[in-house]
Amino acid sequence: MGRAWQALRALRVWLLGPGKELVGTDQFGNKYYRVPQHQTGAGQIKPERRFVEAVNRQAYQYEMGDFPTEWEAWIRKKRKDPPTIEEILKNEMYRQEMKQKVKDVYEKDKLLQTKEYKEGLVAEPLHAQVKGHASAPYYGKKEPSQDPTSTASTFQPGSWMPPGSDSSKKNQL
Repeated sequence: MGRAWQALRALRVWLLGPGKELVGTDQFGNKYYRVPQHQTGAGQIKPERRFVEAVNRQAYQYEMGDFPTEWEAWIRKKRKDPPTIEEILKNEMYRQEMKQKVKDVYEKDKLLQTKEYKEGLVAEPLHAQVKGHASAPYYGKKEPSQDPTSTASTFQPGSWMPPGSDSSKKNQL
């Protein structure tokens, strides 16, 4: 029975190639696999494949940051060896430290700006207030008027001329 299974396994490897090998697991429970480079029964060389079996198997459940950066670099073949848990933890601590430093610098800069504004060393930025769009009939007014701007009963085609035109002066004389 043992030789029969070995023969079947050898036939499967010869036809389909080697199976997937578990390389590691991250802190979220995602499992990372590789299929080594192999030659098919037809003589075709298949390159190494790397992939992940995510905890959230549905694509719509995936969110940015579900896979550690180090594992993503390994999957995309940007690095040769898979990351260690120590490396991932060290890099995560570094990222947290950088976030805190950025926050501290931002708060320090805000305090410095406030001090400079109070001392008059720097002019405060102007805050433009948008009151409406220029094409709106009530642009620049507090509220739109309830009265209609035209009843259309007094309109005469060709009667209006722009101010300053020669024909408007002739009509006034």
